[in-house]
Amino acid sequence: MIRMTRTHSAYAALFLILGGLLATGASATAQTATECPREVGAAVECWTGKDDNGAYYWIAKPKQWNGVLIVHAHGGPRMAPLGPDSSRPDLVRFSIMVKAGYAWVGTSYRRPGYGVRMGVKDAENSRRIFVDHIAKPRRTIAHGQSWGGKVAAKLNETIAATPDGVRIYDGVLLTSGVIAGGVHGYDYRADLRAVYQYYCHNHPRPDEAQYPVWMGLPKGATMRRKELAARIDACTGIATPAAQRTAEQQQNLDNILDVTRIPERSLVSHMEWATNLFQDVTQRFLGGRNPFTNATVRYSGSSDDDALNRGIARFSADPAAVAQLADDSDMTGALKAPEITMHAIHDPTAFVEHEARYHAAVAHAGKEDLLVQTFVDETQHSYLTDADYITVLNALMDWIDHGRKPTPAGIAAACPEAQRQFGGRCSFVPDFSPRPYFSRVLPRDGKG
Repeated sequence: MIRMTRTHSAYAALFLILGGLLATGASATAQTATECPREVGAAVECWTGKDDNGAYYWIAKPKQWNGVLIVHAHGGPRMAPLGPDSSRPDLVRFSIMVKAGYAWVGTSYRRPGYGVRMGVKDAENSRRIFVDHIAKPRRTIAHGQSWGGKVAAKLNETIAATPDGVRIYDGVLLTSGVIAGGVHGYDYRADLRAVYQYYCHNHPRPDEAQYPVWMGLPKGATMRRKELAARIDACTGIATPAAQRTAEQQQNLDNILDVTRIPERSLVSHMEWATNLFQDVTQRFLGGRNPFTNATVRYSGSSDDDALNRGIARFSADPAAVAQLADDSDMTGALKAPEITMHAIHDPTAFVEHEARYHAAVAHAGKEDLLVQTFVDETQHSYLTDADYITVLNALMDWIDHGRKPTPAGIAAACPEAQRQFGGRCSFVPDFSPRPYFSRVLPRDGKG
């Protein structure tokens, strides 16, 4: 159940917050009992439904439930149309949590595309659906994965507890979080679009309608991943064995990777975010305004830095767009509940340096007592190992239930027991510390 201080002011504050959520259209619809994915194991009940804002959700509850609910915020943000099974892959991916005895609810969010504060509301709606229609948990944990790490981090800053300190969420877990903030977190993808266009000249092509690359795509335009990948391959040969690339293709690829510091294996993915996600951010979320700048960036690492810096397209941010994006998705660091982060040291999508930027925000807010950051010797972004996830969940629950703040070394030492029970490699590196964010991402005036 929700931890409460039994004072009239605390109850009043809780009612005000929940009442405000109800007033914004957060009421739930009835659930439909649904066959669970086989990956969650036997003796599990599942439900699906759609809330009044249009967000679809999946719920899974083990019959041998430990009384703890995990509210999942998925990554992306996804651009595909929503449907009843939008959250099913998230449940499958993190099914180890259900196997370990946790109940789980995940939301699709109410629409595709960007909006961190929207994601917070939809995650909270999914929690309330579980509480109102399924069961009342003794503890509640928010789990944010990738871009969902922004959602869960913003949740922890805003609604995890009432102004009087009554916790609605007892703890927060961020995994592979894109948590450098909305304004700063996409700088390297804005750089990628500019650098790529300088060398490749095919996104857009000279015979196509021209637009500034910060836009991603013009409003109403579409580009599927297959077409984008074909353009990238034509310029760089990235889909071709290295021995079969032309000298020009190899030089283009080397220059793009060396300047942007993006791994070759994730170049197409980053370009897709810098195309379709940028279109959503700039054209829909920000009403056609630009939040990105490279006006003062000095690009280096290419075969001819002087020529690159003379010829690359430059753009400057609209201050109103920056302010709107910052309000939605920059991190203040003002945590309200205990939080553990886990990040792969070699994450090719959300660079581990995101954690350094996030730690600085939490330290600035004076909330380091509520944060523990852990790092694992892994090369993946979307999923790490079963043992690692269970270990950090166990550490978070011990912190919540007994007030024992964990240490990275203690978490690493506890992993073999989780490995024995659930399998998966233990890969914690307790003495790792990420470099500053702007040691990996090219700095620019006014940022960093």
